[in-house]
Amino acid sequence: MTSGAFIRRTRAVREREERERLAPAAMRAADSRGRLRPEPPDEYRTAFERDRDRITHSKAFRRLKHKTQVFINPEGDHFVTRLTHTIQVTQIARALAAALSINESLAEAIALGHDVGHSPFGHTGEEALGPYFPGSGWHHAAQSVRVFEVLEDLNLTWEVRDGIRAHSWRINPPPATQEALCVRYADRIAYLTHDALDALRAGELQLKSFPADVRARFGQPGRAWIGEMITAVIDASMSAGVVTMDGPTLAVMNQLRDFMFERVYISSAQQVRHQQAIDLIRGLVDYFLAHPDELPESFRQTDAGPVTQVVDYVAGMTDRYAIATHERIFGSSPVAAVGLS
Repeated sequence: MTSGAFIRRTRAVREREERERLAPAAMRAADSRGRLRPEPPDEYRTAFERDRDRITHSKAFRRLKHKTQVFINPEGDHFVTRLTHTIQVTQIARALAAALSINESLAEAIALGHDVGHSPFGHTGEEALGPYFPGSGWHHAAQSVRVFEVLEDLNLTWEVRDGIRAHSWRINPPPATQEALCVRYADRIAYLTHDALDALRAGELQLKSFPADVRARFGQPGRAWIGEMITAVIDASMSAGVVTMDGPTLAVMNQLRDFMFERVYISSAQQVRHQQAIDLIRGLVDYFLAHPDELPESFRQTDAGPVTQVVDYVAGMTDRYAIATHERIFGSSPVAAVGLS
């Protein structure tokens, strides 16, 4: 007996809607390559919706709120963290997927999980941890996959893991789904925009600092940039049949990215903080390699070698936990604990 006030949307109904409504290029949940371990389907959620929920309930996702995006230990409550970055990437990826009639839930799941492998202090970790893995280096995207396959073992679908693996533009082969390509563009759109706003907030840039081509094509930093870049991806993708951006706009975006690297990401002011963070991370890794008995037992239960076990532990730390651990072990920290309350 039902009241008639609601309409029940089971998984079967949602999968039928995907078959009927989504564009030919979309990835449908019913067509997923599946999970490493088969599971009975959920009564209501599609496979990608289940992945989204598992990721948002994971410990690694919760830790993102205390991990650096760009500015290490900023004083102020409005600077972007790795968690707020992830939320913005998710919103942009969903906007792209919705406009192109592809699978929003898949794009959302990939976006929510794409950065959980980041070490403390953002991309600094890749430089800090790379020497411990000669030849292959260390990359946060691969670590994000490892988090969900090993450290928390969420048994995610192949498509979500593949999208997380290849969300970075420098990873090959590229992701297999158009939804994952939405996340690639969303990630770059989000970080260029919010990092520029943070640099303005920190006084490291002025509005007039940005290249003239960037100001002419995208307007003022903020919502105008996001809107222009999203529209450019939608329009170019509709013509090309794959998720992409037109050449002239992509050239301006790349010019903006080069500018941000020169003036913000690898600026002299950032380099001081960057080196301090590297020293802290390497100090912790070296300590736990020399004192493996002090590594939490859960990290010693994997089949990995001692270097991977230690790096799994250190990379998973939040900024403030890494600082506190360094202070506990060594009596001080290269990175001040300002602004982490």
